[in-house]
Amino acid sequence: MTAIPGASTDVLRYAAFSSDPAGGNPAGVVLDASGYDEARMLAVAADVGYSETAFVTAADPASRRFTLRYFSPLAEVAFCGHATVATAVALAERAGAGALVFDTPAGEIPVATAVGRDGTVTATLTSVPSRSRPAGDDELTATLAALGWARSDLDPELPPHVAFAGNDHLVLAAASRRRLADLAYDFDALAAVMGRHGWTTVHLVWRETPALFHARDPFPVGGVVEDPATGAAAAAFGGYLRALGLVPETAEVTVRQGEDMGRPGELLVGISAVDPRVTVTGTAVRLEP
Repeated sequence: MTAIPGASTDVLRYAAFSSDPAGGNPAGVVLDASGYDEARMLAVAADVGYSETAFVTAADPASRRFTLRYFSPLAEVAFCGHATVATAVALAERAGAGALVFDTPAGEIPVATAVGRDGTVTATLTSVPSRSRPAGDDELTATLAALGWARSDLDPELPPHVAFAGNDHLVLAAASRRRLADLAYDFDALAAVMGRHGWTTVHLVWRETPALFHARDPFPVGGVVEDPATGAAAAAFGGYLRALGLVPETAEVTVRQGEDMGRPGELLVGISAVDPRVTVTGTAVRLEP
């Protein structure tokens, strides 16, 4: 592994999708994990305790190409958006802004980084090609039971789907902001349903306007009750909106997440008429150890 300026085996901590350390989704980042095996990465992720920690296991700084793996406290995850943004910002702070490429278990993830006038680094990731399919009745019934939701709690204009942009996520749209805010689910039951179907999160959304959504993401399969800001789910949701024709052919929508947890964050989701890949843009801020 070629040295990255300022890289070490220390765990860096960033809050992604926020410029405020009190907001967004915390992620661990290890910029030099070349000597780590899976057991060590899992142990570090469990010790950090965030929903995900990203590990750079190989690097070519000259071409700005890096191999990235993600671990929750319980298992490896194929793709994690907020940890991708955190890693990209950490690299940009040390090696300068510009284009990066991450090789992940889900596939190649290009990331563009830029520095604003105030010095804030912004990262825009481009997902693998997205897809979306209607949720099966058995999938929906079991999930609603675990959530404690009724079918009447759902928005009939935003049908339940299983959406993918690196991971599978069940997308459920609440009919009201109140329904979204009142989240008290059966942790073990939802984990069992998600494990059975291979979903990374359940992406719960409420549409305020055609270009503004609010979201929450239960993540019991990762050992976490809720993810404060979920880039992978936002990318899958962008694919969902594209597949169902719920936005203009080329559009940008805002997803606000974490508000109900006291950790507000904002994700900008870019959807193309000609490209099934989805972009997700956000900032990240360094947290104190």
